[in-house]
Parts: sequence; structure tokens; C-alpha cells
Amino acid sequence: MFPSNRRSLLGAAAVGASGLVSFEKIADAAQEAAAKSDHGQAGQGGFGRKVDRLPPGPPVATHNQKDIAEFPDFRFSLDGNVPKITSGGWAKEATVHQFPVSKGIAGVHMYLNPGASRELHWHAIAAEWAFVISGRCQTVVLEPSGASEINNYNPGDLWYFQKGHGHSIQTIGDEPCHFILSFDNGAFSEHGTFGITDWVDVTPKDLLAKEFGVPKDIFDAFPKGEAYISQGPVVPISQAMDAPWPKESTHRFRLLQDRRAVREFEGGQFWLATNEEFPAQKSMSGGLMVIKPGEMRKLHWNPNANEWHYYLRGKGQVAVFGSGGRGKVAEVNPGDVVYITQGFGHAMRNIGDEPLEMVQTWDNPVFEEIDLDRWIATSPRYLLQNNFAGAKPEDLDKLKQG
Repeated sequence: MFPSNRRSLLGAAAVGASGLVSFEKIADAAQEAAAKSDHGQAGQGGFGRKVDRLPPGPPVATHNQKDIAEFPDFRFSLDGNVPKITSGGWAKEATVHQFPVSKGIAGVHMYLNPGASRELHWHAIAAEWAFVISGRCQTVVLEPSGASEINNYNPGDLWYFQKGHGHSIQTIGDEPCHFILSFDNGAFSEHGTFGITDWVDVTPKDLLAKEFGVPKDIFDAFPKGEAYISQGPVVPISQAMDAPWPKESTHRFRLLQDRRAVREFEGGQFWLATNEEFPAQKSMSGGLMVIKPGEMRKLHWNPNANEWHYYLRGKGQVAVFGSGGRGKVAEVNPGDVVYITQGFGHAMRNIGDEPLEMVQTWDNPVFEEIDLDRWIATSPRYLLQNNFAGAKPEDLDKLKQG
């Protein structure tokens, strides 16, 4: 049974001119009842219901759209950015410094000529995830345990190196190789890594001589400054050493060849590697999504990670919802990157006449998402009728059916 005060409140509110329940009158009556039993201004101390005066507190944060920050730009032209060019290739980056919204993830587009190598280096503040777009390459990685791995990569393959682990990238074969890199820290800059040539150059030669047990004058011929990407002779694929670790610990994952990675959806296909499929990934997930012309990846959000896209092909549209009455839509083209803050609702749509292809990463090794249509489908109709006041019941039923 209802408490007597609630029963009288409902009874009073239910009496209208026609005898029907008026939800507006119920709300008004509830406010009047609250005003009689609750004294003082909310958030300013006041009196709790039937208790002593509360201590002063901060004002209640009311919802005022004018007080909410403007929706940030979530699209950036990575390929339109200024590259770092050296003898063996180039790299373009999108960090929080050029793309302020991307606080959790930074990205790089790198191109290596045949015979070129990205020198041995490490990152102090970020792990590295990669998707090979074209060409073939080889990586060498050294972990704190002293274990080293050498892997050869084809288009569609991934690699992952933990923060602080030494590694390098070398083109193999007579074709150039280019790939997308993603890092789990938006402040990371590919142009400020810890490189082996830079380290040797700034270290006193007598110290190097003692380290390696060689005469110090041999270092006179070493590079001055950071080589970064250096040109060298072409390494034939047949001569490229391949010395992977056991399968369960390898730094390489054959994304487009592994059946475990395939996830179909209504508008296209998605190849995804989480740490379940690719155990080496300790802090990220990633993959490739292809959306058919006219189709879309439906409205959803990721509760546990920021999301980053690099667009390879096609013409698309990205719509993002950021709470507080904020929403924004942007068109995307090849070479663009998109950053979606954790928890923000979003959808991607193909508005061109060819497949829309994008490399995607998340800064969490566990992939989680929640779809809007699933949320509506599992909610009672009376709740939806309350939320979407004015909508016809039959239309809400259509929404629930999808």
C-alpha cells in the first residue's frame, strides 16, 4: 500500500476537469509537497526532510547548455599535415598538439622507400600499434627480459610493441612500404623518440669505447645526429630473416588472414583484434572496418575506450553526440583521422559510391560497445513512451523492432 501522504497526493492530482489523470498536475503537486517538507535552497545547506539543518555546501550544478564547452573538432587531415622527411622516407603525425581533442591516442602515417629503415628506437610514454597498408617490412623488437623477435609483415598485418620496448622497422623487397601507427597517448610525438643514432652521437666517445671494447676513433664515422629513417640497400625478401616467438607471444598478427578477427555487421565487415585474438596487445585493440556504399555503422558508444580512425578509401560522414545538447557531423576523406572521446555516441556512414575503409584503434585491449537500437529494443514501451513524449505508440513499436 502507498503511504498515506503519497495516496492523498495521487488522489488530489488525479482529479481533472474530465476526471482523467493529469501528469502535469501530478508533477505540480509533487513540487508543492516537496516545498512543504524540504526547507532551504538545494545545495546551499537548508534543511533535510525531518532532520537538522545541513552544513553549507557547494551550489548544485544545474544543466545550462551555455555553460557547456563548445563541441571540439573531431576530424583532422593527417595526410595534410607537414611531414618529417629524411633520406629513406617520411612520416606525418597527428598528436594532441595539432589535434587537441585527441588526448588518449596519437597517430602517424609512415612511408619507407625500398631499402629504408626506421632506426632502432623506443618510446618512453606510449605503446605502438600498426597496420600495414602496402608493401612488406620487417620489425626487430627487444624486451626487458632480453628476448628478441624478428617478424616479416604483409599488407593487412598488425604489430604491437609495449611502451619502452626497443624496436625498428625495415622495408624488405623492392617495393616501398607504408603503414599506419597508433599510440596510446595523445601527447606522444613520433618526431621525439629515443633513437640509437642520436644516443650514440651525444655520448662521449671514450664511454662508447669502454661500452663496446673498441677504439674510440671508430665512432668518428658514425652519423651526426638522428638518422630517423635512413636509406640503405634493398633487402630481398628471400634473404629477410624471420625469427618469430611462439605463437602465443608473437608481436605480429595476421589480421586479414585470421578467421577469429572477422565480425560481420549489417552494413559491412569488420576485422578486429583484441587481446583475446592478439595477446601481445596489452593496452590497445584495433582493426579494419569496411562499410558498403549507402550503409552505416549504427549509433553506438564505447564505454571503456577512446576511438581513433584513419580513413584509407571512400567518402564518409561521422556523427558524434557529446551530451549537453551537443552534436556534430563531419565529412571524411582518405587521409583524414577522427577521434571520438570515450563514452561519446557516434556513427559512421558511407556517403560515396565505393567502399568506405578505415583503420580503427581503441586505447583498451578489451573491446566494448553498446548500440542505441539494442538499448531501445530491450527497454519497456511505457518507459520509451515516457522518454519520447509525443511519439505515437505504434512508431515506438517500430523502433523496438529495428
